[in-house]
Amino acid sequence: MTPFGARLRRLRRDKGVTQKEMAAALGVSAAYLSALEHGRRGVPSWPLVQKIIGYFNVIWDDAEELQRLAAASDPRVVVDTAGLSPEATRFANRIAAEIGRLDQGTIARLEAIIDEDRRR
Repeated sequence: MTPFGARLRRLRRDKGVTQKEMAAALGVSAAYLSALEHGRRGVPSWPLVQKIIGYFNVIWDDAEELQRLAAASDPRVVVDTAGLSPEATRFANRIAAEIGRLDQGTIARLEAIIDEDRRR
């Protein structure tokens, strides 16, 4: 499941809406909506994200967060290390091989390290 899919499911369930009802209102199939929630579809289009924001009457900050989650929810990420160091290529391959077995705490620690490095 992607971050966007998890949030979408939570919004839908909190409002007591079925996938079928929501899909009909958005003009998509229930199968597509299910695949989006489960992370079997790529990043949703900008117009679809806008329809979802309108459908749930999401306010400013929450709408921006939903847009950020959509942008960060590609379930098939490709990392291009061409032109980077051999260490960067090795690390990218290692992450790709190990990501499925990392627990939430380890992922959070790795993100914190990257965030800290970005601020420098």
